[in-house]
Order: sequence, then structure tokens, then C-alpha cells
Amino acid sequence: MSKKTVQKSKKRTTRANKKRTTGVKANTVVKSAPVTSEKVTEVKPVEVPKKVDTVESTPKTTVQPKETSEKVVAAESAPAVKTAPAKKATTKKATAAKSTTATSKKTATAKSETTTEKVATKTTSTKKTASTKKATTKKTTTAKSTTATRKKTTTAKPKSVKSETPVEPKPTEVIQEVPVEKSQPIDLGPRRSVAFIGSECYPFVKTGGLGDVMSALPKSLAKLNMDVKVIIPRYKCIPQKFQEKMEYKGSFYMDLCADGKQYYVGIMEYQEDGVVYDFIDNDEFFSWGNPYTNLIDDIPKFCYFSKAALAALNYLNWTPDIVHCHDWQAALVPLYLRTSFKDTNVGRAGAVLTIHNLRFQGIYDRKTIQYWSDLPDYVFNKDCMTQNWLDANMLKGGITYCNKLTTVSNTYAGEIQTEEYGEGLEEHLRYHSSKILGIVNGIDTDIWNPATDKLLAAQYDSQSVIKNKKANKKALQESLGLEVDDHKIVIGLISRLTNQKGLDLVNDVIPSIMDEHTQVVVLGTGDAMYEDAFRYYENKYKGNFCAYIAYNENVAHNIYAGCDALLVPSRFEPCGLTQLISMRYGSIPIVRETGGLKDTVQPYNLFDNTGNGFTFDRYESGLLYDAINRAKTLYFENRKSWDEMVVRDMNKDVSWQQSAKQYKDMYVELTPKY
Repeated sequence: MSKKTVQKSKKRTTRANKKRTTGVKANTVVKSAPVTSEKVTEVKPVEVPKKVDTVESTPKTTVQPKETSEKVVAAESAPAVKTAPAKKATTKKATAAKSTTATSKKTATAKSETTTEKVATKTTSTKKTASTKKATTKKTTTAKSTTATRKKTTTAKPKSVKSETPVEPKPTEVIQEVPVEKSQPIDLGPRRSVAFIGSECYPFVKTGGLGDVMSALPKSLAKLNMDVKVIIPRYKCIPQKFQEKMEYKGSFYMDLCADGKQYYVGIMEYQEDGVVYDFIDNDEFFSWGNPYTNLIDDIPKFCYFSKAALAALNYLNWTPDIVHCHDWQAALVPLYLRTSFKDTNVGRAGAVLTIHNLRFQGIYDRKTIQYWSDLPDYVFNKDCMTQNWLDANMLKGGITYCNKLTTVSNTYAGEIQTEEYGEGLEEHLRYHSSKILGIVNGIDTDIWNPATDKLLAAQYDSQSVIKNKKANKKALQESLGLEVDDHKIVIGLISRLTNQKGLDLVNDVIPSIMDEHTQVVVLGTGDAMYEDAFRYYENKYKGNFCAYIAYNENVAHNIYAGCDALLVPSRFEPCGLTQLISMRYGSIPIVRETGGLKDTVQPYNLFDNTGNGFTFDRYESGLLYDAINRAKTLYFENRKSWDEMVVRDMNKDVSWQQSAKQYKDMYVELTPKY
């Protein structure tokens, strides 16, 4: 062959190769010999692109369109890329080609896919092959995978999407933890329904600790999955703001007296804090200004109330598991349950009677009580209601017929069975000792909370008590006319002014404890002899002694917050709330070891710096004087230990939470039918 013929043959071969390259389908594997050209770099045989693992890829990397087109093709021809085994090489090659085409579509202005553009792209990529870096290859691989996915081809899904998946479970885990914490209302146990029946309830009417218990205990039980209803008389002294919100629930007439005399029973209802309050309405019995007047009038009043409360439950068709009555005013309820109402729905309920103060028992002429109550003759015997042959004792009858008898502290439950504290019923109580249970009272920590108390000059908690209590002390001294001096110890006394509260001891020691470093504040009303004695001391120790002979709730809050120590030297104290409130407000209690005072106040121990108050045991003025001096010594000589005790007192749990659980356990024990 001639030289020209050879050259023409080579040209035809080159043109044929170009045509074949242009006409190659995307899924065809081409294995051609390397072609040498001035502008084209030598290309080695390329292995079929295999399934690329993109674990390390980051799909969020932004790539310029033109560079993407070039880098994609460059990666296609780069032999340095690590590839994973593929099942079908031909399919994967096709995927890569489609990916390149998709990228070229976004980059190029023209939408037509010409053969010339493919060749140009291939040529450009070939030029860039030698200078393409490993990092570029990774980015290109990501772009390939992303584009291919959009086209819904058979390319492997980028695992980078999976790399974001672990981030999502984190918030999911947090969300799952919240219900676990909220569902931890622990095991509230079985549900029970309880009807509280008593003569007073705060904030409607209150004369003592009974009103506080009738208010706070039902609220605490409602939080423990209990269905609670409170029934009290509708006294005229109930504030008008509550009277206006009462809803009329119905009325009926009820037989009361032994001669069959009937009386009107109206039912008014008020709801708050998950508790339903029902008020027994009858102007003939409850039109007085005060809940208690005199025994002659109170005996018929509370005979009517005890029976009307149970009749109201039947009328409302509300059958409780437990009827919980309080003190002698409601002590006939257990007897009515087992006699007049034994064949009714409410007659199936268990009866609990709580003694708040054994001194008051509802003792009166037997015939009078028998007439007004219309109870059967067999309950008027020496083992039930009869006392001293001619009298009847309403509390004694309730003790006999109740299923469980509770007192407001464990120590008091034992004391009432002794001659010193039994008030004539010690033998009767010892006979029924198997059903006596002592559960200490708590206080409503929402009402008695120095951190939210709006009546204080400066609110505080256990962290700020040392600083802010000084501001309250100054405000107390200014408001009551005492000398303003932070270095003096202020001793408070908030009490009914009666012998029970140990005021004869206080009267004896005041001249001894009053000095230039001591101030005393007294709040309360009661026996005239004590009122006059404290007025005398106020005049004698002007500027250092204040006798506030009245009961003022605002002043009480300020005394709790402003004084340094609080006196509770009771002769006997079923529970006592003042020492609990004083600890809540960071005032150190000085108490006698009796009843609830002994159960709630741990005596201060100088050697290991423990305890939360100062105590004395025997009922003697000399021991009270010694306890006050011990408190003053610690206050003036070791303020650090004093302040530590203040913080301990504020952190002490004096709420109803634990006590309410004990009451619920008792209710469940009495109603094992569920």
C-alpha cells in the first residue's frame, strides 16, 4: 500500500471511531485503544464505575454548576477513586452517565442534548483528569448520588442521609422522658369517696385549728385520687362573697325530735380546688353571728346538723365510702349511721371520728339530748352515751360507734388514755384503744408561705431568710410601736389567752426575761385576767412589750415573719399549728413537750448542732424560763448556729402531704371491698 492510502485509511478509522463514540448508548461499555492527539491526553482503559460508598460525603456541600459538570465527568474517568463491588457493572455505568447528563442539563443554557455537547464535555473532562484532587472526587461523588436519587435511578441511596437520622432520635428521647416524669404521680392507689362533716371550715368560718384541718386536709386528699365533699352549717357570719357564689341544690323537711317535729333542710353548694362544699341551710339554727354560742343552744343545733348532713347525702344521692366527722359537734353522726340511717345508702359507709380537743365533749342533760336527737333508748347506757347517770355525752357516744378514732398527733393519742389528759374519758378510751390512731396535722403551705406572702414587708425563702427577715423585723417593730433595734431578740406569742395555752407560766416569767436586749409581742384574746396582765406589761415595758388584744390575720403573719422566736408553752396541745407556722417562717419555737408539740419540735442539741427548737418537759415556770434563756444565749453568743437552725426549720416538711397519705391508708383499710 502506498503512504497516501495508509493515511486515508487512518483518517477513515479515526472518523469511524468518533462516530462510534458519539453514537454509543449510555449503557454500553466501551473498551477502545488509547488514541494519541495533540490536544487529547492519553486515556488509560477505564474500569466500569462501581457502586460508590458515600459514607463520608456531606450532601450539604454547595458546588457551582459549571464546576459540577466538569468534576462529575472527571470523577468518572479518575482511576484513583475507591469503589465498592457492584452487582451489575453495566447498570452502574448507565447510572453514572445519567447522573452526568442530569448535571449537564442544569449547567447548560441550551436544553437540547446534542452529540457535540457530549463529546465536548468528554473532552473537557479528559483535560481535567490529571489535576483532579481526591477531595474533588468526593464532592463529585456526592453530587452524582444526589442527582441520581432525584432521577429515581438505581443508584445507591446516599448514606449521608442516614448520617442525619441519629440527630432526630435525640429530641424524641427527650419528649419520651417528659411523660415518664409526669406519670410519676406514683401509685395514687385506689379511689375512695369521703364526706367530711364538721362545724367550721376555713375560709368560710374559723375559730381554731378545726377550721384549718377541715380546709387543708380535704384539698390534700383530693390530690391523692380521693373524691371529697365537705359539709358544714351555713352560718350567717360566712362572708358575703362566698354566699353569692353558692348554688342551690335542693331542700326537704326532716323529722328530728322524739315527738316527730320536722325541720327544713336546705342545701347550698360551692366548689373550689377539687373539693365540693355543701352548706346545710336553716335560719332557725344558724342565724346567729357566731358558730358557737352556749351549750343550751348548741346541743339542739348540732343534733339537727348531724342528722341533716346524712339526710343531705341521701337526698343528693352521693354515697361516700367513709363519713369523717370532727369533734363533739358532729359526734352523733356515727350513731345516726348505725340507727336511723342503717337501711339507707349512706348507712353502708364507714365512720371515722377525729378528736381535736378532748376537753370539749358536748355533755348535757340526758333527756334533752334524747329528745332532740330522737336516738333509740339502747344507746343511752353507761357504755355509750350516759355519763354520771343523769347526763349524756355526745362525744362518748361517737367514740363507741365509730369504726376508727383518730387524734391530731401520735403523742396525744397516748396522753388521752391517762388520767391527767383523759378529761374523764380515759377508761372509756382505753377500752377502745384498738381503734385509736394518731396522725399529726400539717399546715396549708400555699397560704403559709413567706416566699409568696403579700402581707410581709419582704418575702423570702430558706436561701434569703437571714437577710430579709431583718426587714420584716424592722417593719414589725415600727408597726407595733417597739424600739427599732435589730440587735434585740423579739419573742412572739400568738394564742387564745386561756390556761390551756400555758399563759400562767408566761405571766410568771415575763418580769424575769425582760431586759434591754429582749422584746415581747402578744397577739390574741381570751380570759380577762390574761388580757389585763399583758396590758399591764405593755405599760410597764414601753417600747419593748406589745399586747395586741385582738386577733388580726395580717398582724399574725407579720409576727411570724418578724419575730426571732415563738412561745408555745401549752399545758396540753393535741397538735398545735403555731409552732408549724413559725418554723415555716423561720422563727424558732420554744415549746413544752406535750402532744403535737413533742411530735413536731426536736430539742436543740448544743454538742452536735441539731434540732429545730427549744423545749421543756414538766409544766413549771422555772423550766420555761430556762428554755427561753437557752434560746437567748444561742441567739446572742452563737448566731451562726442560730441561723443554721432557722434554715433547717424552713426546710422542714410541715405540709399535709405525708399526713394525708396516712389518712388515705386508713380509709382504704376500712373499706376492703374494692
